[in-house]
Amino acid sequence: MEPCLQHTIADGIATVVIHHPAKRNALTPGMWRALPPLLERLAADPAVRALVLTGAGDTFSAGADIGSLGTTYEETTALALPAEEALAGFPKPTLAAVRGSCVGGGCQLAVACDLRFAEQGSRFGITAARLGVVYAPSSTRRLMDLVGPATAKYLLLSGELMGTERALRTGLVDEVLPPGGLDERVAEFSRVLLSRSALSQAAVKEFTAGPVDPARLEYWRDQLSVSGELGEGVTAFLERRAPRFGWTPPAAGCADRPSSQPPADAPV
Repeated sequence: MEPCLQHTIADGIATVVIHHPAKRNALTPGMWRALPPLLERLAADPAVRALVLTGAGDTFSAGADIGSLGTTYEETTALALPAEEALAGFPKPTLAAVRGSCVGGGCQLAVACDLRFAEQGSRFGITAARLGVVYAPSSTRRLMDLVGPATAKYLLLSGELMGTERALRTGLVDEVLPPGGLDERVAEFSRVLLSRSALSQAAVKEFTAGPVDPARLEYWRDQLSVSGELGEGVTAFLERRAPRFGWTPPAAGCADRPSSQPPADAPV
């Protein structure tokens, strides 16, 4: 099978699989280019409530296919950056399910997800310094926001890999699962995500992405008022039952969100 991004939708969860087993799921130019439009379609699909990103077999991703890298800053960032930003801007919860190597561009994508669950024994690293790549400012900031300056510098300056114990301690991953337990835990947690208010989740995604325009805050206040989500949540709590949240994005899907702007370091 040719290298590709496989995807399925089941029970409200879209699963995107990085599939290139012959090269440890290294991402080819075609795979990088395919991710933004795929995410756009999944974001607009009302059947999708959350997204799981993973790799085929026992490897998440070894990063970019080295043979496809150019020798200029624009060539090395033009493929990965739009894919990373599309994943970071996905309006529904995203979770990276990691087993094996999560390196280079693969780690870049995992960091762009909201959450990262990893199988014990997985390894993480960003190998830009090994290749002489200038890691993009926006990617550097995203990593630093996640793990802090010290760990970000460790990863970026050395290009060394870290195991799951250190990744958990530094905040690079949220949970570490024993061998064989990753899929079950991801499925279980996905059900938790689906049981929560999509309104709350969508607002959190937008608020944590950066400064919030007052008009957008007013939009979310209006959505809260007309949705009935809060009333349902309180009633369910008092009645000691699971809430039946019903909010869905307006018919325009993602159109009501502010249009995502490319980062300042994006190649043009």
